[in-house]
Amino acid sequence: MNAKRNELAAGEAQDVDTLMKGIGDRARAAAKTLANAFTEAKNAALRAAAAALREREADILAANAEDIAGMVAGGSTKALIDRGMLDHARVEAIAKSLEDIVALPDPVGSVIAEWDRPNGLHIERVRTPIGVIGIIFESRPNVTADAGALALKAGNAVILRCGSDTFRSSAAIHRCLVDGLRAAGLPEDSIQLVPTRDRAAVGAMLGGLGGTIDVIVPRGGKSLIARVQSEARVPVFAHLEGVCHVYVHAAADLMMAKKIVVNAKMRRTSICGAAETLLVDKACASSHLAPLVEALQQAGCTIHGDAATQAAAKGVVPATEDDWYKEYLDANIAVGVVDGLDEAIRHVSAYGSHHTDAIVTDDTKAAERFMNEVDSAIVLHNASTQFGDGGEFGMGAEIGIATGKLHARGPVGLEQLTSFKYRVRGSGQTRP
Repeated sequence: MNAKRNELAAGEAQDVDTLMKGIGDRARAAAKTLANAFTEAKNAALRAAAAALREREADILAANAEDIAGMVAGGSTKALIDRGMLDHARVEAIAKSLEDIVALPDPVGSVIAEWDRPNGLHIERVRTPIGVIGIIFESRPNVTADAGALALKAGNAVILRCGSDTFRSSAAIHRCLVDGLRAAGLPEDSIQLVPTRDRAAVGAMLGGLGGTIDVIVPRGGKSLIARVQSEARVPVFAHLEGVCHVYVHAAADLMMAKKIVVNAKMRRTSICGAAETLLVDKACASSHLAPLVEALQQAGCTIHGDAATQAAAKGVVPATEDDWYKEYLDANIAVGVVDGLDEAIRHVSAYGSHHTDAIVTDDTKAAERFMNEVDSAIVLHNASTQFGDGGEFGMGAEIGIATGKLHARGPVGLEQLTSFKYRVRGSGQTRP
């Protein structure tokens, strides 16, 4: 989408279905070009976009200031405001993420596997672009750049529908991406931002835009995910909430556990990889529970605890059943005591969201059981749940964490934004 289209004012009188159909048609046309684009052209677009982000930082921050003012006036939570806020460091991190994606191998055309058949046929499984990806996200303006860049490098066109609260910020970032595409001679419609806040645009995307969208990736809260899963007429890479757990096992080193637990909860409370529940083994509760709770409290965290936790430390809010399911995205955590590894695994299975869960222990057998039996997209041993991030996995960036089990699971990066086909080479064989 060119800059003029991108600057279409929210609420401007235009039929949304017509608008969205045009976006879909242009994306499909761009996808045909991108599928065969050279790696260097895609990389050149990303380098130019990173440079534009740095050059236009003042404009991006001014747009973001307007968005944040609107969020504050509208009563948004601290967590949502933190997700939406940009500063110099965050703009620089966005630009750096584009450069990190440049450094990654181009997945398109890579041979995943190959083999020969007894009849002489040579078969290859080869990565190919998916086509057109629709991404619906809330609050985080950095997703505009991360999603656009990953889709481009994987040879896909992308249609981005950002949250209304960060509309101006996303539009300012999108203009930098379009600058990069133009500089590299790639279709400007390769990365399009839906230029209206009208919620009908989401419904149009979920309907597939007349067959032009191949997959939808939602990134947001429960209501968005529920709507996408209910209404989508195209495949979905589900990104559910992050009800993440840290389980401190009986054989956990206390100092290590304190460092991991505080980091997992408090480094950034608003991200989906932040720990929302701490489970402490009954066998070490007498020595570990109070110090862990006090370390969290000293870091500014409110504790919602079971009876054992309330008895172990002062200032603990009694936990309700709802607390074990809750994604706080704030300086709150549910804390409970479990009777051994089996109960910890059962608790994670019953209350978790299959996102990211960690065990802290010096017992490698217990760690292996936890990692094998906890059915989450990401499981960690002796590490913070905040490592549940595509950038930390060396993927450069991510669109989100997929918690489903088909095609993509865990961080959705370059490889997850490709499909594959089979190339079969023969020398005249016919089937008897």
